[in-house]
Amino acid sequence: MSISVFIGMTSSCLRFKFLGVLFILVFAQACQYDGNQRGKIAETALSPINTRFNINHSDIQLVNGYAEQSVAPNSSSKVITQVWGAPKLADLNADGQQDAVLILSQNTGGSGTFYYLVVAIREANHYKGSKALLLGDRIKPQEIQVVANRVSVAFLDRLQSEPYSTSPSIPKKQSAIYDTDTKQLIQVEQNFEGEATPAVMTLGMKTWYWEKTQYNNDTVHTPKSPKIFSLRFEENGRLLINTDCNTMQGKYSVADKKIELTQMLSTRMFCKDSQEQVFAKMLDSVSSYFFTSKGRLILELKYDSGSMIFW
Repeated sequence: MSISVFIGMTSSCLRFKFLGVLFILVFAQACQYDGNQRGKIAETALSPINTRFNINHSDIQLVNGYAEQSVAPNSSSKVITQVWGAPKLADLNADGQQDAVLILSQNTGGSGTFYYLVVAIREANHYKGSKALLLGDRIKPQEIQVVANRVSVAFLDRLQSEPYSTSPSIPKKQSAIYDTDTKQLIQVEQNFEGEATPAVMTLGMKTWYWEKTQYNNDTVHTPKSPKIFSLRFEENGRLLINTDCNTMQGKYSVADKKIELTQMLSTRMFCKDSQEQVFAKMLDSVSSYFFTSKGRLILELKYDSGSMIFW
């Protein structure tokens, strides 16, 4: 073999080795980059703004703080749900992990924009969203404060006599605690001076939860699931109702201590063993109301037949 041929073969081998080493280095760098990217994607996905929440018995999956659903099949109208502001991070259940408190706004295709309070609880490698607690319609959220498991939301609202076209200007607060047993938010009063003073209590001061119905023949009906059946009296005369199955709404009017509930509507989902029909029938019989020194709302039934008690 001539020297020139040997030198040529040696040069070719060195070039192949160099290219092989170069390929290995590039491949290793690409794998490292891909791994870093997957880690960043996973980190982004693990966020309270990418969590599933429940609003009025409907699951809403947020992606980057936003969700869009059709109001009905083949409908061009959309239900838009999105995060207001930045989530407030705090350890709500004392497990050493940072949970999050969020305010969601939802527009259902009409003129109203409803605001809700929710929490996202950190569980290992994911967040678990709560049921939503209604704050109000077309309010102006200001701030979220968290102390231990107690959450307080400051917002601006309107006077009961003002139309929704009026810009919110009345400072209000709504408070809730995170209940580790039910893993849900429970509304509480925020230092409300008249909580136990019936003369200054109002129907619209809070969301009222059904405690029991006491009939004059000593029959008692209680909800199977506490903190599920609720009434919320809106300032515009609208009544919002939650049950163990469907959501309902209607109108209410008051004169002195007489109250009339009308135009009651409901979604049509069937739920086995639901108490909804019994609850709705009771509401149809409501004729008057009063408050107690223990902060209870009492809805008296027609013909003095009994009373619905709410806390």
